Amino acid sequence: MNAQPDGVNKGGKFRNIPQGVWALGFVSLFMDISSEMVHSLLPVFFVSVIGMSYTAVGLVEGVAQAIALITKVFSGVLSDHLGKRKPLALAGYGLAALTKPVFALASTAGWVVSARFVDRVGKGIRGAPRDALIADIAPENKRGASYGLRQSLDSAGAFIGPLIALFLMVLLAGDIRSVFWFALAPAIFSVFILWRYVHEPQQHLDSAAGKPPLHIRDIKKLGKSYWVIVMIGAVLMLAGFSEAFLILCAQQIGLSLSLIPMVFIMMNIIYTLSAYPAGALSDHMGRSSPIIAGFIVLILADIVLALASDIWQVMAGVVLWGLYMGLTKGVLTALVADTAPSDLRGTAFGVFNLVSGIALLLASAIAGILWDQIGPSAPFFASAILAALALVFWTLRSAQQSQP
Repeated sequence: MNAQPDGVNKGGKFRNIPQGVWALGFVSLFMDISSEMVHSLLPVFFVSVIGMSYTAVGLVEGVAQAIALITKVFSGVLSDHLGKRKPLALAGYGLAALTKPVFALASTAGWVVSARFVDRVGKGIRGAPRDALIADIAPENKRGASYGLRQSLDSAGAFIGPLIALFLMVLLAGDIRSVFWFALAPAIFSVFILWRYVHEPQQHLDSAAGKPPLHIRDIKKLGKSYWVIVMIGAVLMLAGFSEAFLILCAQQIGLSLSLIPMVFIMMNIIYTLSAYPAGALSDHMGRSSPIIAGFIVLILADIVLALASDIWQVMAGVVLWGLYMGLTKGVLTALVADTAPSDLRGTAFGVFNLVSGIALLLASAIAGILWDQIGPSAPFFASAILAALALVFWTLRSAQQSQP
């Protein structure tokens, strides 16, 4: 990497994206590789090695996600108050790295659960400050591409990590603890990249100096446009629910357990390939085009998955699902940065992530109920209806904004 990481990359397809954004993308890549090496094996480790029940595993995962959501809000607000994003991001990534040896060494459920909770605290601490830092670093006309690039690198880690874990499990004869030790290396490298190659813009630090403490009334400065984006993000989470249902759909059709990881791998490959182009497109054509396309693709994915009768149809739905995520996730993040005041970006990202996360948890619960009470196709038909309604709302809003 260049010795001046926040300089601008002048050449090639990704020109004018600051090198600090590239560095943050590789921070996400390596930490996601590390995390997915652990998380792809953690449910099996909980049950087979530690001896936890399935009910306990579900409870632990639910609490862990709640901890991450709550922490995101506080870390975002704190980054605005301090006027510094990088120290909080370092703390969050550092905590996640420290948990890897604990997973490898743990001999009781208490140690594993504690490590899982600390890992989620780390995720909550780093998320909002990191996203706000990208907005601080990136030129406004490259904001969509910058968020898309980070999202692409992050989702690349989401399929590289399980692939490495799968290879190591074969190589190490199923020794899960040894795989956890290997996961420490990319985590440490991620923290090193953040420490060495990411610097906060001086103008952001200067503008934050001497700033009065944040007050609850400052939330009012997050205007109507911001709250519309929060609502759209929540609707997308409600329509999208957990990707775990894609695995259940594949399993229902008859995909063997040994091939189940291919669902996430395929989805994340498409996600990786589409996130940057969608973000770059939004810089040139406006944010609405990828969002509208994303809603349409989600509706198609839902219909394909609801009607799927063989594994190839399921995989087609999975590909469409990955494309929907690529079209929307990074662009929505750019929209948060576009609509939030610069001194409240951390708070804005924290609130956005909290609301979206709560919507995802609610959607997953509803999807499970629909699956049990009506059938496997019900969650996908419900998602298609909700996405269609959101598409109508967003299209009308975009048309209204385009009027003089």
